[in-house]
Amino acid sequence: ERCKGMLELFGSGVMALWLEMAGVKAASADAVPLLALQGPPGSALLVQSEAKTTTILQTYLKTVLANGTAANQQGIWFQSGPVLLAQNQGTEPLPAASITKIATTLATLATWNPAYQFDTLVGVNGPVEQGVLRGDLIIQGGRDPLFVWEEAIALGNRLNQIGIQEVTGDLVIAGDFYMNFLEEPEKAGVLLKQGMDAGSWPPIAAAQYRKLPPGTPKPQLKIEGSVRVVQGGAIAPLAANGSGLDGVVAEPGSPVAVLRHRSLPLVELLKQMNIYSNNAMAEMLATAAGGPQAVAQTAANAAGVPVQEIQLINGSGLGVDNRVSPRAATAMLAAIQRQVYPHQLTVADLFPIAGRDRKGTLNGRKIPAGAVVKTGTLNTVSALAGVIPTRDRGPVWFAIINHGSNIGTLRQQQDRLLQALLQQWQVPPAMPEAIAPRLDRNPAYELGAASRNEVL
Repeated sequence: ERCKGMLELFGSGVMALWLEMAGVKAASADAVPLLALQGPPGSALLVQSEAKTTTILQTYLKTVLANGTAANQQGIWFQSGPVLLAQNQGTEPLPAASITKIATTLATLATWNPAYQFDTLVGVNGPVEQGVLRGDLIIQGGRDPLFVWEEAIALGNRLNQIGIQEVTGDLVIAGDFYMNFLEEPEKAGVLLKQGMDAGSWPPIAAAQYRKLPPGTPKPQLKIEGSVRVVQGGAIAPLAANGSGLDGVVAEPGSPVAVLRHRSLPLVELLKQMNIYSNNAMAEMLATAAGGPQAVAQTAANAAGVPVQEIQLINGSGLGVDNRVSPRAATAMLAAIQRQVYPHQLTVADLFPIAGRDRKGTLNGRKIPAGAVVKTGTLNTVSALAGVIPTRDRGPVWFAIINHGSNIGTLRQQQDRLLQALLQQWQVPPAMPEAIAPRLDRNPAYELGAASRNEVL
């Protein structure tokens, strides 16, 4: 409340003079964004120095620099609401590794709402008689980035259930169809053909099947022909067919849709991408959102930072030419929070939570429990950004981007820095509601859920 009142008076010279006399320096309004649920990006920021925080930060930097790295290659930004607590090279774009995925997450959410699902249509171009499709089975991809073995099994089971056990023609792939993170349509089609026929499963498909609910059928869909790739426009769009497959449902060469497969909701796709820092998913989503340059521009606009602080060559973070400033990383996280909050979601529904999401990139880390974070790693880069709940400072948004050769040591030092700061600011009695996860994950959020295969 004190900060809010100070901001309301901030425009007056008297207030600015009072702040200066009190030892609180103010950044210009166009210098940094306001990290809060309310208020537009680009609002004024208060810079408040804490002696103990400064000491902790200096000790941390001294430890990092002891490894022979330069201070100008170590980026830090800590902010609580409109108050900047600490920074080093805060506006300098640095190689950010998978912190890049924060930009991809933000741009994706600016393109589609969190409940959005990517559609894959399944069609036929011939009659179905006594379980036999006398024609081709057609897959029109819709850029689903997490179509994996479990999804193929569920799709094959659904086709069996509506009366297709055998296909005399080819498996035709059109549009942007990906499977098991492969974007090449022919390779993805080969995997799909295997996945829909339990008799052709490789060991990995059988292993994934065992993770599905007990009693899940094993699909038996035999396709006599080969995998054939066509340009999307050759058969798109597929038209809804209505009901009934036994008998003639399509004239030869005139395809109709029989199933619509919906992807996991976007919020779950992003959560999985960020937990495992899946580069292939990030690249697919960034491409769907317009490519790396569009992602950078969209993310900068949403976060209220100069686009020069978000320099991308891809959506995953692979390569040192992906550069993000610590300020921009923090501002993008806050922009994501603003983006999803009206949908009854928080950043915790999109990124891994320390102490809860123990798989993926947080495995082995000692980040304080309850922190919502995104990691980033290259051969010479270790990055960490997120929000940590505290008692005295509320949610503290932060970004740490380190350059150095000993990645394991850098990770340990990052974890210790967060622990030291939390010891100063104290653990809150409960996770703040503003950053607590809210998503109620129902069975439709599971891979291989039959309910996401709609009969047309």
